[in-house]
Parts: sequence; C-alpha cells; structure tokens
Amino acid sequence: MKNLLKILSFTLLPAFLHGQMKQSKPDNLFLALSSRSNDTVRMDVLWQIGNYYLPLNSDSALFYFEQALQLSRSLKLRLNEAAILSSIGNVLSQKGDYSRSLRSYLTMIDIVKDPASEKLTWHLLNNETPRLVRLRLLRWSYLDLGWLYGLTANWTSDVDRQVQSFKEAKRFAEFANDSSLIAWSDLSLGMTYSSLGKFDSMALLEEKAYPFFLRSADEKGEALSLKFMGDAYQEIGKFDLARNVLIKAIQIDIHQNDQGRLGWAYLSLAGLYKKISKPDSAIFYAERGLEAHKSIHAAEGERQTYNLIYACFSELNNKDSVLVYLKLAKKISDSLNDVSMKSVFASQDVIIDEQIRLEKLEKEKIDTRNKIRMYTLLSGIVIFVFITSLLYRNYRNGKKANNILQQQKRKIEQALIDLKSAQAKLIQSEKMASLGELTAGIAHEIQNPLNFVNNFSEVSNELIDEMNTELNKGDIEEAKVIASDIKQNLEKINHHGKRADAIVKGMLQHSRSSTGQKESTDINALCDEYLRLAYHGLRAKDKTFNAKFETDFDTSLPKINVVPQEIGRVILNLINNAFYAVNERKKLNEPGYEPEVIVSTRKEKDKVEVKVKDNGTGIPEKIKDKIFQPFFTTKPTGSGTGLGLSLAYDIVKAHGGEIKADTKEGKGSEFIIQLQTN
Repeated sequence: MKNLLKILSFTLLPAFLHGQMKQSKPDNLFLALSSRSNDTVRMDVLWQIGNYYLPLNSDSALFYFEQALQLSRSLKLRLNEAAILSSIGNVLSQKGDYSRSLRSYLTMIDIVKDPASEKLTWHLLNNETPRLVRLRLLRWSYLDLGWLYGLTANWTSDVDRQVQSFKEAKRFAEFANDSSLIAWSDLSLGMTYSSLGKFDSMALLEEKAYPFFLRSADEKGEALSLKFMGDAYQEIGKFDLARNVLIKAIQIDIHQNDQGRLGWAYLSLAGLYKKISKPDSAIFYAERGLEAHKSIHAAEGERQTYNLIYACFSELNNKDSVLVYLKLAKKISDSLNDVSMKSVFASQDVIIDEQIRLEKLEKEKIDTRNKIRMYTLLSGIVIFVFITSLLYRNYRNGKKANNILQQQKRKIEQALIDLKSAQAKLIQSEKMASLGELTAGIAHEIQNPLNFVNNFSEVSNELIDEMNTELNKGDIEEAKVIASDIKQNLEKINHHGKRADAIVKGMLQHSRSSTGQKESTDINALCDEYLRLAYHGLRAKDKTFNAKFETDFDTSLPKINVVPQEIGRVILNLINNAFYAVNERKKLNEPGYEPEVIVSTRKEKDKVEVKVKDNGTGIPEKIKDKIFQPFFTTKPTGSGTGLGLSLAYDIVKAHGGEIKADTKEGKGSEFIIQLQTN
C-alpha cells in the first residue's frame, strides 16, 4: 500500500492553482500564440497550453511552461513567474525529476513570501488582486510540498514532515476560508494516514472532502477522493462500498480521459477483486489498467499491474502466464529502481542544500540583529547623555519657572475664591428674583379668596342686624330666612378660607428648599399652577402687562417621579422668559400683534414632553448656541443674572432628561423639556 500511494503521486499531484482555469481548445491557443506579438499575452497563452498538456503529455507541458517562465522573468512579472514555477514543479514531479521539482517549489515559495512580488503582475486567475494571488500560491505551495515529500524520501521516516505540510496547508486554508484548499488538504491527509495504517481516519477525511468536490463540479478531486475512499474501505473490510466508489471514480476518469488516474483506479478495483478471491475479475480490470498506464508510458504503473496479474495467475496455478508477467515486472523494476534512486538522492541533496541555505540565512539574521542591538545600545548611550544634559538644564529652568507658577497659582486660587463667591451671590440673586415673582403670584392667588371672605363677612354682619330687627318685631319666620342666608355666607367664608389655606400650603411646598427626593408628580397640575403664578406675578409688578395664555394638556399623561420644586423652578423660568419676550415685542407696536404664550404637554413613547411656546422676539441664530451657558443673557444689564436657563439645563440633565430650544428671530421661541416616565 505504501509503495502504491507513493507512486500514485506521479498522476495525483494536481496543478492546484490552475485546476480551476477554464481550458481553451488547443487550436484556439496555438492560433492566439501565432497572432500575438505582445510578450505578456504570449506568456499567458504558453502557460495555458502547458496546462492543457499537463494531464496528457508531461514533456509537451514542460516545454511550454519553460518558455512561459523565460518570458515572465524577462518581463520581471514575479507573481506570474511563481505561478509558472508551481506548474513546472507539478510536471517535474509527474516525470519523477524530484530534485528539479523541489527547486522549482522552493524558488516559487521565496517569491511569494516577499510582498514586493505583488508590484508587477499580469492577470492570473479569476481577476483576483495580486495580493490574493500571492497568498493563494503560498497556501497551495504547502500542499504541493507535502505530496513531493512523499516522493523524495522514505515514506515511513518522513511521513511526519508530509503530514505537517498538509496540516499547515489546511491551517492557512481555514484562516483564508479557502474551501477548495480545505477539501484538497483533507483528501491529502486522508491519503497520508493510510501509510500509518489509520484507515478509519483515512475514510473519514475522504468522506469529508468528497461533498465539496461534488458541489463544485471538481471532477478531478471527486475522482481522487472516491479512489482513496475505495482503498480505505478495502482495508477495513467494507468491500461492497469499496467496489461502488471505485466504479464511480473510474467513470469520472473515463469521462475526463485522464489515463493516469484511470490506470490506478482500475488497479485498486483489481486489487479488491483479488482480495475477495475473484482472480478472473481482478485480471480483467488489471489488464484495463495496464492499457491506461501504457498509453502514457507510466512505467511504475505497468510494474505494479504486472505484479498484480502475476499474483492472480499464481492463484489460478497458470504457470506459463505467471512466468510471462513475472519477467515483465522484473524488467521494468530493474529500469525503474536505478532512475528512482538517483532522483531520490538528488532530491535529498536539494533538501540538504536548502537546509544549509536556511541556516545561513538564519545566522545572517542573528548577526544583523546583534549589530542592530549594538548600534542601538551605542545610540541609546549617546541619547541618554544628551537627554541627561537637557534634563539638568530644564531642571534649573523649571525650578525658576516653578516659583513663578506658585505665585501665579496663589493668585489664581484667590481669583477662583472670588469668582465662586460672586457666582454664589448671582445664584442667590436669581433665586430671590424667582422668589419675588413667585411671591407676587401667591399674593394674587390668595387675594381672590380673601376678597370673598371679606365680602361675605360684611354681608353677614348686615344680615345679623336685620335678623335682630325681625326678632324684635316678633317675625320669627323672616328671622329664620335671614339666619339661613347667614349660614350660607359662613359656609362660603369657610370654603374660601380653606382655598386660601391650600394655596399657601401648596406655594410653600414648591418654594421651600429641595430635599432632592423624587415624588410622583402630576406634570399637568405643576404646569398649570406655575403658569398662573408667573402671569399674576408679572401683573403685580407691571399693571400694564397683559398677554393671552393657553394650555394644551394631555389628560392621559402619567405621573412621573421628579423633584417637584426643581422641575417647577424650570417651568417657572421658561414661562417667565416667554412672557418677557412677548412683552418686549409688544413694545415695538407692530400692527395686529397679540402676545400669546402656550404651555402644552404630551406623551412621546417612554417620555413626557413639556413645551413652552411664545410668539415673542425670538433668539438670534448667532447666539442660539450660547443660551444655556452660565451668565449669558439677552436682557439689559440689571434685568437678569444669566443663570436661569443654565440652572434649568442642569436640573433637567440631573433628572436624566433633555431640554432644547427651537427659535427664530422675530417670530418667537419654543422650549421643550423631555423627561423619562420611569
């Protein structure tokens, strides 16, 4: 089995990179060759002709490959040179010239390992980029080397090297997601495991590779995987399966007219029939295989077939035929052994030379690294001395600068203390301004129920006098009517007193310092409350102030967890700004202008949205980005601190919300607050 698999490599080593190329008819190729004067096109056509002859005539294939190689080198097309060297390595392997084959592969690998080879190239395969072609050649080279290692040395002692090459090819293939190379690697590994007697593993790998070849219509891979499956099934005793897959392989080889593969497939089938004690059938298929081997002058194939036929006739006790085939087998063996051994020894010399070359390169690399380290050390010492002198000078200068910086630091710290003090005063001023507006609103709100209390009290006093008069007259019925009116007045006094009490409590709750505790809050009620307070507060300060205000509340709005004092302060600030803006525009006396402020709420997905819209003066575009900055204000000096919107921004952000402005100069503004519902 070992010798058989070793010799199979003559015909099984595929031109992997080029196997996918669509082959033109030879007549067309020769016509193209004769009509082309461009060297790059001639090189490409010669390469295609060589690939056409590769499975048919190795001498012709080598002739055209070598011409293409000369052109690629004269044109300095490095990637094309590498691809052609790969083809030459394949055909030399088929011819048994292992040393030249190995040199071709090693030269090709040197080229594709160098990224500079991508710079100049002619079109290669499937219009891929030079980088992809270089990496593809590098990946497939490990597979080529694996097959070649099986040919150039003792199979058992060097099997680890071959397995390692195939595994390396598969590792690169999986990294690049190269399905074709993965399948070929599995097929090759399966073939290699047969030499170790691991026929179950061999069968599994071939079964794994076969579906890809079937899907991709790669008949070459399909036939090979079926052939190796048949060999594995024979060894593990699955003779029916072995016969079926070998027949399929033979059918594909006949269809492709690949006499090399066909000869070995017939030989495997003949070996199967010999193993199951059917020597007549074994001789029948062996003779067919012999015809295929003779057609391509495959001497080793002929020798193996002669040996099998000789063994079958020996079982049939046909002494004459035994003698004939034994002589034929010996004659070929004598001629092959001498050539094969010379080729193997020559290839071993190549491997040794390559190992020496690699060791020399490694030594040169080590010497170069040592020199670099020495120069780096010397440079480091010079740089260290230079930097040390610089650091010492900088230290002296830094010490002087540090003293100056310490003085400046003390000045800056004092300035920062002064700034924080001024900021605290301004914030307090902003709060007091808001408190003044809030107080004015509260006063107006309380005034209404107090007026009712005073009025009903006066009327009740008058009614008591009338009731006394009627009692003196003895008119009890009239006195009862008056007493009933007094009772109603007292109920109204009580009602409006409680109303005033509720207003005071509510205002105190909203005006006291925030505890920072969030509460479930009705945003609609909060907006309505502060809208009225803001309006009446402004009216209390300026009796001439008047503006239309409306509410548009979403009644389905859920309560949300906020700090009500803080959110109330934000809403109050926005409403005050809106009333200020419409009042300023009103002063311009525009015909038909009516000041208006609208406060609305709505639910937007998982957010509650509060809008304060006015048709006031608006904000100029050039300062729109500054309105939330601390101390920035458009109001005249003394009319505002510039902290209102800044504080509002900080409060909303602290609640995990967002505040933004949509404004147009001369048309009005709309401020939008968005708060999370949970």
